[in-house]
Amino acid sequence: MALLDPNFQYHLQISADKNQVGKYVILPGDPGRVSKIAEYLDDPKHIATNREYVTYTGSLDGTPVSVVSTGIGGPSAAIAIEELVKCGCHTFVRVGTSGGINLKVHGGDLVIASAAIRGDGASAEYLPSCYPAVADFEVVSALAEAAKQSSTTNAGNAYHVGVVQSKDSFYGEVAPETMPIAPHLHNRWNAYLKAGCLASEMEAATLFSVALVREVRAGAVLTALWNVERSKAGLPDSVCKDNSRAIKCAVEAVRKLIVSDRSKS
Repeated sequence: MALLDPNFQYHLQISADKNQVGKYVILPGDPGRVSKIAEYLDDPKHIATNREYVTYTGSLDGTPVSVVSTGIGGPSAAIAIEELVKCGCHTFVRVGTSGGINLKVHGGDLVIASAAIRGDGASAEYLPSCYPAVADFEVVSALAEAAKQSSTTNAGNAYHVGVVQSKDSFYGEVAPETMPIAPHLHNRWNAYLKAGCLASEMEAATLFSVALVREVRAGAVLTALWNVERSKAGLPDSVCKDNSRAIKCAVEAVRKLIVSDRSKS
């Protein structure tokens, strides 16, 4: 079978001509989260596992919906999205984790990305350097509506909508002083902080860039694990390892998009 067979997707190990995936896809990074997310779907079934890519498909209100892991970082995420688009998928919702930057973000809060700073390398293969990586407005709106239903104004249970930073080096964020380009990393981070950037993660900029080029919809909801800036400022913060609220937000947002799309047809 050819590496670039138009029907069989080499990395995901799925076929475009067998209706193995739904047109709506939830994208966690971690393969271990896929089966957990799939439990929110009706009649979920395992479709394929290959490398960092695990695929399950079920349904919401009778509409096929898939959950596909992307692995860590932009390059593997771009491959997943490209191959899913070839299978007819048109709506993507990333559900993942992040580290807070803006002081108003507490550990446990949800962060909905309206756009992403392109600190990744993969998006440069898709868009000019001056072109922004923005999420789809309909997807952002659905995520915000879903988040509002499960959130309060309490620290650790709130939600925020705004710009996030995507980068390729996790340790460039958490240990920038160990890098030869430490001054550059510190200056850039401080600029993002002053500009109001909400959180830092590793896939949104790539997801949004690929989606823009392939003319599909994409958005992202992230759990803030903690906020290093709050800790540095001596402000109260907590570490949150529970991603279930973000998962529920993503599932409900997809449900809202399905209902909205039906009303248009």
